[in-house]
Amino acid sequence: MKSTRKFIAAGLAVATMIGVAGCGGSGEVAQEENPTSIKIWHYEESTTAQGKAWDKAIEIFEKETGVKVEFEKKAFEQIRQNASQILNSDDAPDVMEYNKGNATSGLLASQGLLTNLNDYVSEYGWDKIITGSLADTGKYDEQGVMGSGDWYGITNYGEDCLLYFNQDMFDKYGIAIPTTFDELESAMAKFKENGITALSVGSAEYPTQHLWWQLVLSKADDKFIKAYEMYDGKVDWNSEPLTYATEKIKEWVDKGYISKDSTNLKAEDAGQNFMTGTNPIFFSGTWWHARFKEEAAGLNVSYSKFPDTKKIVGSSGNVWVIPQNSAKKDLAAKFINITLSKEVQNYMAEQGGLAINSDVDSIKDEGTKEFVAQFDDAVKEDQLGFYPDWPTSTFYDELNASLQELVNGTADVKTALNQMKDNYDKGLESSGIVVD
Repeated sequence: MKSTRKFIAAGLAVATMIGVAGCGGSGEVAQEENPTSIKIWHYEESTTAQGKAWDKAIEIFEKETGVKVEFEKKAFEQIRQNASQILNSDDAPDVMEYNKGNATSGLLASQGLLTNLNDYVSEYGWDKIITGSLADTGKYDEQGVMGSGDWYGITNYGEDCLLYFNQDMFDKYGIAIPTTFDELESAMAKFKENGITALSVGSAEYPTQHLWWQLVLSKADDKFIKAYEMYDGKVDWNSEPLTYATEKIKEWVDKGYISKDSTNLKAEDAGQNFMTGTNPIFFSGTWWHARFKEEAAGLNVSYSKFPDTKKIVGSSGNVWVIPQNSAKKDLAAKFINITLSKEVQNYMAEQGGLAINSDVDSIKDEGTKEFVAQFDDAVKEDQLGFYPDWPTSTFYDELNASLQELVNGTADVKTALNQMKDNYDKGLESSGIVVD
């Protein structure tokens, strides 16, 4: 890796106060004897496959241990914005779902806020289940860069982004479900001719940046991805992947395939607009699949991977982390292990989740089996291209802001790219990252 990274001052201060995370169960925080409860946080909706599976895991955990689970559902943005403060306080949970990547789990690991899980990985054999690109987001070096080093996060599911289609709307207007990129643009043009904005997006949160990143990935190779995500070489912000994607978003806005009014829409807004038939196409994550089945009665949804690309947006799912301040690390690890058990994994797969330790052949519903199999194929074919906001701790908001300006017309392609480059470079500089 052609980069070096130094701890930022705040990270050093935190690490000095609480000590660097030790191996599983051996940190400085004394472990509570005979605990009667454990605190668990996650931000999955109860209607998602993960939410259902983790409810089942809680039930099994309480039955096996006799320990009461104090579960609290948190908002994704709530944890994303406040994780450092939460985990450096007495209010920290014992185990928590957290986003993966350098700017999130990696940053907290480098600050000594997360427990080193190496001993638990060895004890439970998690590294035999979580392998390849799925393991990249659980391991971080001492600078917080993912892909190598020690285990700080454990995933139990995968995710990728797909094109979802409202089949009934396609049938109504006599439009075929696209299988190539040219067909996708042709379908969007036909919807526009019928007064319909084809794409449901939300630029206030992740949907637009995920679509932008997929367009980047359609022109990117592994060298580009490693430079962008892992600082293995400098990123050329005038390169084809970045200019093409940014120009294409602008083009789709100008042609009316994306609404300028989407700049203030959040992910939930975009998902609801697809479910209610406002927009016939939605590019987003597999975490929506179960919700469409559960919440949108009568919605006839088909899906496909983004066409004409070797890389797709996706990775392991979010990771379970054990805060260094937890006094119940062994119980936290036991809960994580239950979420990886065949019983819970098979249940997750049956609900349409992309379980990583399930018996796919045992899934009864053929549609669900196909849905899970497409992700397995993506892992085997090394298609997962991660996410665009991972490189720096502030890039999620900054990337959204640049894309909002691009969509509403206050920034042209060159201006938006320059904003992204400046924010990316400043983020690396503030974290002490020097790329050769």
